[in-house]
Amino acid sequence: MNNNWFASVPNFITIGRLVLTPAAISLIVERQWSAAFVLYAIAGFSDALDGWMARTYNLQSELGAILDPIADKALIVSMYVTLAIVDALPPWLAIMVVFRDFMITGAVSLAWLMGRPMTVRPHFSSKATTAAQLTLAGVILAARAYGVHIPLLDVTLITLVAALTVASACVYLWLWVQHMRL
Repeated sequence: MNNNWFASVPNFITIGRLVLTPAAISLIVERQWSAAFVLYAIAGFSDALDGWMARTYNLQSELGAILDPIADKALIVSMYVTLAIVDALPPWLAIMVVFRDFMITGAVSLAWLMGRPMTVRPHFSSKATTAAQLTLAGVILAARAYGVHIPLLDVTLITLVAALTVASACVYLWLWVQHMRL
């Protein structure tokens, strides 16, 4: 096996997730819930798989470090906006999720523009937030696809996603302020 090819597998998986995202969004808009859920599940699984492969086989790359969060954000942000538009998710939650990502991206960009570039490493709060956000979207899609709706689960996950989104935004804001004070 060509090691150069194998080293690129996690990045190809990540690119596949980017490609699946607009397809899943299109299916949601068309209310094809089962197909949308399947694509979303594949995309979610690919997120776990590419990370596991990169860590297990020491295949981390600079490209992967950039592509993976872009693919995550593309999936989550587009999913939340679309689910809010089709009334499957509260609009305020979609706004909160989008604003957090915009705030983090804006802060990092501002640091670069000010000549104070910062390296953003995934914080535990961000990983927990992403996991909760992905889970909630999956539960919403599964409920629509298979008619299994558990209101208490929805409320619990919505509350958890909101709390984690705010908490992780605060963590990154604090880290940014500390960085900019140096």
